[in-house]
Parts: sequence; structure tokens; C-alpha cells
Amino acid sequence: MRVAGAHRLTAEGVRAAERLVQAPPGPALQRLAGLAARLLSAPASQVSLVTGVQTVAAVAGQDPALVGTSVPLADSPCAVTAGSGAPLVVPDAAADERVAALPPVTSGVVGAYLGVPLVGHHGHVVGALCVFDPAPRRWRDGDVEVLSELAVAAAAELELSALSLEHENDRLRWQLAVAAGGVGSFDWDLRADVLEWDEQVLRLFGCTAEEFDGTMGAFERRVHPDDLDRVRRSLGGAVAGGDAFEAEYRVVLPAPDPVGRTRWVKARGRVLPGADGRPAHLLGAVYDTTREHDDDVRVARVLESMSSAFFSLDRDWRFTHVNAEAERVLQRPREQMLGQVVWELFPDAVGSTFELQYRRAMSTGEQVDFEAYYPAPLDRWYEVRAWRDPDGLAVYFLDVTARRAAQAQAEADRAAAREALRTAEQAQRTAERAAARLALLARVSADLAATFDTEEAVARLAQHLVPALGDWCIVTLLDEQGNLRDIGSWHAEQAARPVLERYRRVRLPCLSPRAPLHRALREDRPVLVASDATERLGAMLAEPARGLLQQLAPQAAHMLPMRARGRTVGLVTLFRSPGTPPPAPEDLLTVREVADRAGLALDNARLYGQQQHVAEGLQRSLLSAPVAPDDLQVVVRYRPAAHAAQVGGDWYDAFPQPDGATVLVIGDVVGHDITAAAAMSQVRSLLRGIAHHSGQGPAAVLTGLDAAMQGLALDTTATALVARVEQGPQDRERGVVRFRWSSAGHPAPLLLAPDGTVTALTGRGHDLLLGLDPRTPRVDEETTLGPGATVLLHTDGLVERREQDYDDGVRRLREVVLDLAGESLDDLCDGVLARLLPERAEDDVAIVAVRPRPPDRR
Repeated sequence: MRVAGAHRLTAEGVRAAERLVQAPPGPALQRLAGLAARLLSAPASQVSLVTGVQTVAAVAGQDPALVGTSVPLADSPCAVTAGSGAPLVVPDAAADERVAALPPVTSGVVGAYLGVPLVGHHGHVVGALCVFDPAPRRWRDGDVEVLSELAVAAAAELELSALSLEHENDRLRWQLAVAAGGVGSFDWDLRADVLEWDEQVLRLFGCTAEEFDGTMGAFERRVHPDDLDRVRRSLGGAVAGGDAFEAEYRVVLPAPDPVGRTRWVKARGRVLPGADGRPAHLLGAVYDTTREHDDDVRVARVLESMSSAFFSLDRDWRFTHVNAEAERVLQRPREQMLGQVVWELFPDAVGSTFELQYRRAMSTGEQVDFEAYYPAPLDRWYEVRAWRDPDGLAVYFLDVTARRAAQAQAEADRAAAREALRTAEQAQRTAERAAARLALLARVSADLAATFDTEEAVARLAQHLVPALGDWCIVTLLDEQGNLRDIGSWHAEQAARPVLERYRRVRLPCLSPRAPLHRALREDRPVLVASDATERLGAMLAEPARGLLQQLAPQAAHMLPMRARGRTVGLVTLFRSPGTPPPAPEDLLTVREVADRAGLALDNARLYGQQQHVAEGLQRSLLSAPVAPDDLQVVVRYRPAAHAAQVGGDWYDAFPQPDGATVLVIGDVVGHDITAAAAMSQVRSLLRGIAHHSGQGPAAVLTGLDAAMQGLALDTTATALVARVEQGPQDRERGVVRFRWSSAGHPAPLLLAPDGTVTALTGRGHDLLLGLDPRTPRVDEETTLGPGATVLLHTDGLVERREQDYDDGVRRLREVVLDLAGESLDDLCDGVLARLLPERAEDDVAIVAVRPRPPDRR
């Protein structure tokens, strides 16, 4: 298969899809395809199954003759969706390398595409449900979720059709097997109490003629203990009433069969009277129903897992199966329904559409589809499909009360509107326009808030405003240097969009300073060209823009500034084509509101960028370059958070001691803002001064820092880890260094040993955070670092985030460090950040890595 992601199309999935292709799809699948197109406002939708080819199962917005046709997988976007096993979101198909070369895209049928996989009940991908548009479009955030929910219903519908076909085939095969000689007969002489079996019955019960003594006791010893009482009652009732006998039960087969092996059989018989009229013989037949029973169990399991309601009736109209959803919809437990007559349990169905259609399906063998209302206590509308099977009637139904209520309400509203006075109709139209304007404002606000790329969202304003408020539109930005850029455009007519795109790209360089666009900027007010816009605007344009404008042929144009905080940040220009009615005053107010919201979003983005730049600059200015001692290699890294308000708390430090030792520090002040950065600066400076002046070990330095924070009323808390790396004469002879550290509630460092093992230096546990109780005792921990050993200190932002547990983060860090064991110290640090941090980190991160230098490299 020559499609992207086709390796996900497993052999099991292809076989599952081939099974579904065999069954003719029902009308419910077609309605689901239509519902997908309506809910996602798409011109067309399609349900496809993927085997060796793509087979169309249902369509909406396309020629119905496409249903049942097939195309090669290499030509199908749906095969790409099914192959990937995940939703395929394509706003612009021609620009997406996954589908750009496929015939539906190159022919112009598909300009935008959204598809989700169809998953069969065994978990295999069998096809795809998709919607598409001949024009590029941006899919909304909730579209994938809506389409995925519809895909579940579509898969269930396909499974139901296939299941019905398979069940019927299984029944037919079983009946043919019975006809071929699988039925045995028996004769029970009621007066002599002698039971005779033919050879087939003997085989069914697993015994020979010599082993069977012709007594009822021998028969009962073969019946499964759990079924024996039921069989006895059936036999006794038939004999006492001179009536027919019928029972299905299990036979326990004797050795050498495996212990516990059973066979299902079904027995039917009739009591014959003697000359005196009293019961004399019970004659009957027995046949093997194990296969049928196993199939029924499998069918029942599938039906039970369906999200749709299902029940079956025998030819006497008694319930034989009820799934869980049918229990809920019919408001009765299945124990109260199984074996009961449907007309007695639901008397209001008698004489109704339900009875008429059920009896029609039972008598003609035709499948019936209908909608009907059932009165209290159910008081619901149902969409029903019923068809005859060998045992009776199968019924599948959905509660459509909400949909019918919505339809009824809509019809009532239409009737009320028809009867209303002209003033009421006008008020309704006004309210609809107001709702549309509010919906437009809501869509614009949601679009502006849904992305970090504000400029891209503003560029899409044209698509929001057209065609509701104009026939075409151009969006222009004004930067702080006074330069203009046309960043977005849209035309109501698809054929005109390429011309508009070329016009947008060349318009500004060809525009005269006297043009209305520049006047709207200079005077900071809307400018209207009410008529003859092609001639009046064209007179202020040079070629090639003038010729392109003549092709677009606007009748009127309206330029509206986008403003925020007293400054103009861009313009929105709406154009009307000849023959369009002019916009209402309230529509122009809506455009002004849209422009103002876009302007505010742009200005917020500008301020956000400035804030992030200032905060990150402050943070980096407080982080100095690390010390470079002769016997150690020290590497530091700092990665700011993606949000400006989330930087400021993390810091690192590395500086020498007068006695030649090196002090390493990693810390995190509580808080993530500029205030936290300032507090971090104070804590960092205090720690450097105390450590350098005192020359004490890490625990004593942290104790002194805690006391200084309290004495200087530094109102903050922080975690910190201080380490001292030193080498005495004996250590130098051995080629090792001593690593002493003390932690104030900070994540443990990782030690990468020369043998490739990674260990967390937890010591005897973490001490209390700084800023809580300066009297808390602190202890030093110590280990020896040999040649090639590496110690990595880090802040919690490296391993902890909302979607990841802290312990899982530490486990991932250890795996990454182990994988990078052979890298240089710089490459190890860069690799850790690249593999563990997302593109937009939630928290700032600092790391310090230290590695003893080999003697020949000092």
C-alpha cells in the first residue's frame, strides 16, 4: 500500500473491514454521514471501509451512486486516515504533503479535509469517517471530538449490519447440517417407563447401545446438574397436560473426553395418547445446538456492548433477548421482559404503528424502518428498524425524542412566525441579525484567544467577516515603525480567491499616498467609498494592482481602523460587489467591534512580548558564567518558561573558594514572576557572600543563609542545594575529588558513574526548605568522584509538569542521562533539555553539570 501511515493497516484490520463490506449498509449510516456534514458545516462527508481498496459505504453532499464503489488506496485521503490510526486534520490540502498529490486534492474536490478512523468492535481500524470542503478552511477545536463521537455510532451501525448478515448465515448453515442427518429421535414408553434412543441420540449423549440401559435414570445422569430440574419440569408438564415438550439443555460427556466438557442439545416432542385416551408415549427429536448456542453467546456479547438499544422476539412475540441499552430505554430490567409477550408488557403498542410494522416485517420478511411515539409511561419517540430472522423478529431502536421535540418546536416556531404580524417578523429578523453578530464576535474572540500566534488569528478576520458583512475583505497591520502589511484576505466566491490573493500581495506598493486607506490611517477614522469603488480606487493604484482590482470589480469599500489603547494598529477593509444590499448600521458597528477586539489582541501580544523580554532579560542578567577551575569542568544551562509570568525563580551558581575548592549551587525561589526574580537575586547574593567569607561546608552555609534571610526579613521561601567539590593531596594522588553537598528541600542530584550506572544522590533525606525555620539542623553528605564521573544538579521544572508525575519525570531523566553517557558535558546538558522539555515549557529550568578533568587535560 503506497499511502502515508499504511503500515498501521494490519491484516486483522483488513479482514475485519472485509467482513463489514459484505453487509449492505442501512439508511441509518447514510443519516450519520449527513449529520456529520451538518454538524461540521461541511459540504460533503463520507464513510469508507479500507481493505485492499477503499470502498464507499455512505455519502452526504455527493452522488448517492458512489455508495459501493471502490478506489485504490494510493488515491484516498481516507486510507491515510485509517493508516495513521489517528485523526487527520488538513486545513489546506494542496499545501499538506500528506495528501497534496492525491487525485481528490489535485482535481479540486478536496480543499480541506477532516477524518477520523473507524474502529471495529475488536479494536482494529477498518476505515474512516470524513468531512471535506472544496475550499481550504480551518477546522475548529471541537470538530475532531464531534466527528470521533459520530465515528463510534457509524462503526456500531456497520457492525450491526454485518452481525445481522452473519447471524442469518450461521442459522442457515446450522439448519442445513440438521437436514443432512444431525437429528436423532427418541421414544419414551410412559406406561412401561422404558426409553429408546436411536444411534444419533446415543452419539449426542456420548454413549453406546450397550452402555444405555433404557431408563430415565441413565438419561438424567447425562443431563448437566444445573439444567436437570428445568428439564424435569418441562417433561412433567408435557406428560401431565398431554401437550408438546420442548427444552434446551447441556449434556455432560463421559471420559475420555476432557473433564467438564459439555454439549448443548435441543429436544422437541409430543405426547401420544393410548386407546384409553391417557398419555402412552412421548415421541421426539434431539439435535446438537452447541454451535448455535456459541454463536448466540458471541452475538449477545456484541449486542450487549452496543450503544444502541436492541431486542429480539420469537414467533410467539415473546422477548428472547434484551441488551443493556434496551433495558435503559424501555425502563424495565430484562428479567421482567425475557419470556414475556411484548403486547402484554406494552399494551399501548397494540393497534399502533409498532404492531402494524412489526407484523408487516414478520409476515413479509421485509426490513421496516419507521419513527413512532409510545405514550406514558415511556412517553418517548423512537426511530425503529425491524427485520425477520429465522427465530422471529430483531428490533433495533433509538430514542429520538429530543430530535423530534426540536423538530416540533421548530415547526411551532415557524407556524408562529407565519401568524405573527409584520412587526413581529421584523423583530425576529432583527434578533437573528443580533444573534449572528454576537456569534460572529464570539467566534472572533475564541479564535483570537485560541492561539499564541495573534497575527495569524487576526489574518483570519477576513474569513469571519465574509460573507456575513461583506463580499470580500483585506486585513492590514501597521507596525511601530509605520510600515503597512496586508496579512489576510478572503472572498465569498472561491473562484475569485486566487485573484484576491495576488491583489493582496501587490496592492500596498502600488497604492498612492492619497488613497482612502492612507486617509483612514492619517485621520484615524473609518473611510467609506460608497459607490464606483473600482474606478475611484483604481485611479490611485499602479499596475499590476489596478488590473487585478478591475477583475475583482468592487462596488463599494469601507476602511475601518483597528485601535487599542489610543493607537491604531491596523485596518480592516470590507468590499461589496455590485447588486449587494448595503450593510445595516448595526452591521458596521459589529465590524468596528471586531476591529477593536483584533486591535486589542495585537496590542496585548505586543505588550506580552515586551514583558517576556524584560522578565527573561532580568533573569539572565542575574545568572553569571560558571567558574572554570583547573581540576573540574563545569557546564550550566538555563531555559526560561514560555510565558512571561512564569520566569524568575530558578538560579544556578558556581564560584571558587579561597582554599581552591569549588562551590556549586542550584536553587528555586517560590513564585514565578519578576518579584520572584528579585527575591532570587537577594538569596543568591547572600549565599555567595556567606559561602565565600566563611569557607564552611554546605550545611553550615545553608544554616547561615537561613539565619540571614530571617534577620534581614527576606519574606520568601526557596529550595537550594549547595555542593563543595575539593581535592586534598591524597585525593590528587588517587585521581579523585570529594563531592560534599547539603539539600534544603531540593531535588536530588544524579550521579553518572564511569561504568554507565545512574544513581540519585539522596543521602539521608532532604532538610527543610529555606525561609521556614533557621533553627533546623542540616547535615553534609559526601561521595567520591573518580575520572569520568558526572554529577547533574537541576531544578524541578526539568522533571515536573501538569501532565507528568514527578517520579515519572525523574525516571525519564535517569533514562536520558544513561543514554547520553558517552557524550561531552555540553552535549549531555543540551541533550537532556532537548529530550525532556516541551517546545513551550511551563516553568523555567536551571541545570549545573560537573565532571572531574583527567590529569592530562588540566
